[in-house]
Amino acid sequence: MASNLFNTIYNPDVLSCLANLSSDEVFTPPDVANAMLDLLPQELFSDPNAKFLDPGCKSGVFLREIAKRLLKGLEPLYPDLQERANHIFKEQLYGIAITELTAHLTRRSLYCSKSANGRFSVANFDSIDGNVRFKITKHRWQNGKCEYCGASQQEYDRADDLETHAYEWIHTLKPDGIFKMKFDVIIGNPPYHLSDGGQAASAKSIYHLFVEQAKKLRPRFLNMIIPARWYTNGKGQGMNEFRNAMLTDKHISHLVDYKNSADCFPGVNIAGGICYFLWERDYIGNCEIVNASGTGQDPCVDTEKRSLDEFDILVRDNVAVRIIRKVLSFNERVMSQVVKPYSYFSVRSFERGTEKKCLPSDIVLLSSKNKGYYSRKKVIDRDGILEKYKVIITYAMSGGNKPSSDGTYQVISSLQTLKPNEVCTETYLVLNVFEEKFKARNMESYVSTKFFRFLLLQALTSIHITKDSFLFVPEQDFCRSWTDAALYEKYGLTKEEIHFIEDSIKPMNGGDE
Repeated sequence: MASNLFNTIYNPDVLSCLANLSSDEVFTPPDVANAMLDLLPQELFSDPNAKFLDPGCKSGVFLREIAKRLLKGLEPLYPDLQERANHIFKEQLYGIAITELTAHLTRRSLYCSKSANGRFSVANFDSIDGNVRFKITKHRWQNGKCEYCGASQQEYDRADDLETHAYEWIHTLKPDGIFKMKFDVIIGNPPYHLSDGGQAASAKSIYHLFVEQAKKLRPRFLNMIIPARWYTNGKGQGMNEFRNAMLTDKHISHLVDYKNSADCFPGVNIAGGICYFLWERDYIGNCEIVNASGTGQDPCVDTEKRSLDEFDILVRDNVAVRIIRKVLSFNERVMSQVVKPYSYFSVRSFERGTEKKCLPSDIVLLSSKNKGYYSRKKVIDRDGILEKYKVIITYAMSGGNKPSSDGTYQVISSLQTLKPNEVCTETYLVLNVFEEKFKARNMESYVSTKFFRFLLLQALTSIHITKDSFLFVPEQDFCRSWTDAALYEKYGLTKEEIHFIEDSIKPMNGGDE
């Protein structure tokens, strides 16, 4: 049975067809799973004692592809195919499914039967589950939140016959007690987030909990594919701590980064892109970062070995790092010290002005719809900028942090200057403030450059632009206007670096009056 099923070439591979069902619990294409396995020492697949665990099984693709490699690598030790298959499936491969359905999928992919002890199973198990388990787990509620994953009780406290997304791997203090053994490799593609009852953009990340739990077991190798938004931000329980831990973790030897998630998961758009990494228990050093783009056998664009914690956030592009190093060497004040905090005027995005003044003291409010008159008493102006010129942009990134079809970004939309006695809702972000109108216009010319927007882009992995996103953008002398050519010359950028910026950023129209 094993010979017939595992030596047959399926075209198309059914697991490739399952790769684009959602942007939350994304099924991994087989070619991506194999690219991740290629990062591991290949002698593992000739070791009869090596043990592999996928703690978040969906389609079973990782365990299936490992099985293929082991079936080949262990042939000299186990010439009999059935004996070899029994050893591999019963002694080396283990999985924890995230739902009952994915447990069936994984067993079907791995054992060629949804029942491990079924007549068509490639291994001789006594139980239905084999080594792929699914256990209904409960959230532990405290003050309306799950103590383990932070899930909302209002959202996920459901009837027993409904899926609660209480994943076993992250709902225990002792993950080593699940299988009661040590693993050489923990690999997988965990669930990414849980809804908190709001819009998708506000969902809480949980993928980092799977990574942290895996590290507790101290495997020889940890290999996971997760959203790249941890580079700079992420909403969820302990995300800031997770980012700091990842940046300072010298055991991460490889990180493959996809700015466009569709290059990794066809048909799936994940704001900020996707990445997979290799953590090695016995390795200490810098990380080899691969900027991958496109599909095919060799998508690598640029590779560089560098420290993950060179900056307070992880800058994904290796060429961008070289540009940032040049810019920061000028020791100029950066725009993160100038930009006003989110919702500076404390006017909610749904607020609208009126066509006519209600009181003589009313001022002009810019909302996402139009301009109108608004009560001065409802506006908070902590720094006294109301009577000055204010350069603003929209708080949400243009295009939702997803590249256009040609791979370029505009980054900023609705660039304009508010006049004295004009304010805006929290839809907008105040970049800078000036006494003179011409300086505000010169600031607009700077913001419009590809140089400015490129440096801003390096700190963005979500759809939101915040004050902290401008940590690489230097302030300029706004007594003059700015062009890309002038900025490239000022910072001594090479032709390669200029070409990289030009190919990354869209041209931008001038600001609004």
